[in-house]
Amino acid sequence: MALSLYMSPAEGQGFLRAKGRIIVNEKGEKVILRGMGLGGWMLQESYMLRAGSIGQQHRIKEKIAELAGQEKTDQFYQGWLDNHTTKTDIDSMAAWGFNSVRIPMHYRLLTNDKGFVMLDSLLSWCRTNKMYLILDMHAAPGGQGNDLNISDRDPSKPSLWQSEANQQQMIALWKTLAERYANEPCIGGYDIINEPNWGFEDSADRRGTAEKTNAPLKKLMMDITKAIRGVDKRHIIIIEGNGFGNNYRGVLPPWDDNMVLSFHKYGNFNTEASIRNFLDLREKYNIPLWLGESGENSNTWFTEAIRLVETHDIGWSWWPLKKMGSNNPLEIKVPQGYQHMLDYWSGKGPKPTEKEAQNALDELLVAVRCENNIYHRDVTDAMFRQVYSDEAIPFKQHIIGDAPTTTIPAVEYDLGRQGVAYFDRDSASYQYTPGVKTQGNRGRVYRNDGVDITRDSIGYHIFSIEDGEWLQYTVDVKKEGEYKIVTDTTGAGQISIYVDGKLMPVAGTHLSAGRRRIKVFADKGGFLFYTLHFRRD
Repeated sequence: MALSLYMSPAEGQGFLRAKGRIIVNEKGEKVILRGMGLGGWMLQESYMLRAGSIGQQHRIKEKIAELAGQEKTDQFYQGWLDNHTTKTDIDSMAAWGFNSVRIPMHYRLLTNDKGFVMLDSLLSWCRTNKMYLILDMHAAPGGQGNDLNISDRDPSKPSLWQSEANQQQMIALWKTLAERYANEPCIGGYDIINEPNWGFEDSADRRGTAEKTNAPLKKLMMDITKAIRGVDKRHIIIIEGNGFGNNYRGVLPPWDDNMVLSFHKYGNFNTEASIRNFLDLREKYNIPLWLGESGENSNTWFTEAIRLVETHDIGWSWWPLKKMGSNNPLEIKVPQGYQHMLDYWSGKGPKPTEKEAQNALDELLVAVRCENNIYHRDVTDAMFRQVYSDEAIPFKQHIIGDAPTTTIPAVEYDLGRQGVAYFDRDSASYQYTPGVKTQGNRGRVYRNDGVDITRDSIGYHIFSIEDGEWLQYTVDVKKEGEYKIVTDTTGAGQISIYVDGKLMPVAGTHLSAGRRRIKVFADKGGFLFYTLHFRRD
């Protein structure tokens, strides 16, 4: 298993195809797709920009134009498409272990050359890195559901399901894409419609979770398949059920012999029972599964979910690569000027001048580039190494003994699984599980483990510490001797410190040269933890 994990980059084995219950390459070898969705690039969702109250992309554009003017807004969006995702992003993903990319497309960009130029560039970057590119129609003509943000839908206009013209445009777009990429082996597949969520039989069923037949959805997907197969016989066609990719009632059996069933998974438990319905569909219809979208949780949840699906020969694509937030590989820093715009939109600050708004947009175009993002190594470590390893490794190297006192920030505890590198009583969010009120990471800054980290004028520190929680620090002792280990904390609480599993005396302990494991244990919580000091006597 560990060997297969580190053979992540696609080795140029040609077209993928469905073979029974697995995906294989042209050599007939099983392929586990390990991917990331490029959310926020061709289609903005407001929460990724911390502008959640605004809504769809077209409304964000309107708000920006009110402040910066239409000309500057148009320039900004051109710059956004040019800067959000570049070759550096894809090179980085390949280096971290990803072997595939899911690109969420906005149909509007495919009505002119811009969208195809972007896809061609992305494909060339993937080809260079021997990665598969999966095309995902994320925003369909008219919008495919009642979740307006994911498809940039304008509810004052006919949806995809209320307009024959919209459906025909959708079919035509897929035919054009298939014609263009029919002979391209680095295209992994066509994810033909993202997260439909619509009540066909009952309009009150806004999420489409109760739909019994899904007849319009099946018909459209079959029509798209027919159009694709008229020009492209080789690529996998990926289908998604109603209810955000999860309601397949009435959709199956498959109508094509090279088809993959996608499901999406957020905020539920990582048990076999949570995916049993899809495993049963795979068995019944002899069709591969793909976890086409997941994420937006803690590292603990990521490790558990990926291990669960890979155990069942199911590949995955996480969401998203980057946004303004810490629970993804890359975090976009929030420029000060842009924060002022957010404050104004939320009623917390004055209106920026046109010049201030224009400057803020320029700053944002710099911040969005990969080389200016914050890389969260803890996230990718949880998605790859921790899936198959229960070893803790240092977050940063800490050398003890070079100076009379060595200080380690509390937030630089080891990288590793819950219960191995740290223990937190609330380590994941199960927001879609009725009756479960966990939050996972309460601070949502710096790192994405269950450990609660926040920031004040002093710096990052750990808070909301409960009885029995602990953190481990791996240190390299360069100079053997007597040391006192002191924690810098505020608030009530009781702490014990263990060195290589042995309780350290209050007066201090002898540290032998070499690698040591230090555990800070909260006998009683309720304190803030800032730093850990090693003082040599």
